[in-house]
Amino acid sequence: MVVPSLPHDPRDALDGIDRRLLLALERNARLTNAALAKAAGIAESTCTQRLRSLRDRGVIRGFRAEVDPAAAGRPMQAVIKVRLGSHDRDGVLAFHDRLTRIPGVIRIFHVAGADDYLLHVAVATAEALRDLVLEHITQHPGVVHTETQLVFEVLDGPGVLAEPAGV
Repeated sequence: MVVPSLPHDPRDALDGIDRRLLLALERNARLTNAALAKAAGIAESTCTQRLRSLRDRGVIRGFRAEVDPAAAGRPMQAVIKVRLGSHDRDGVLAFHDRLTRIPGVIRIFHVAGADDYLLHVAVATAEALRDLVLEHITQHPGVVHTETQLVFEVLDGPGVLAEPAGV
């Protein structure tokens, strides 16, 4: 389940210890509590409490494995732009529900601009991509336009907490 980002109370601002913990987890979410505590310069018991607080506050939204789509039999990736004709709340929520049930959808971005959604998908073949678009996306009554772009390569950025470095 994806928890939407919520504005945080200023009293819940991240301090230096929180940032060190999060930066270490962004780099390697499999670190032990002892290794995280050492990276942040705190006791293990304090680390456990801090991590619990970060989860409870919604700062840490979850931990998951990053699966290579090609190794899982889905070597073709694409970004699909989707435009809706209407933006009434019930229609948007129904579309959200539909998108979260489509096999092969990796990420769903609800965006502002000419398009309403960007979908990152992984499929086995070009035919599977066509079927995904035609059978699962364009069949929704609110969809008025789609545009599909093939992904050549996916690169990781430095992370949410990385410091700017002469960009």
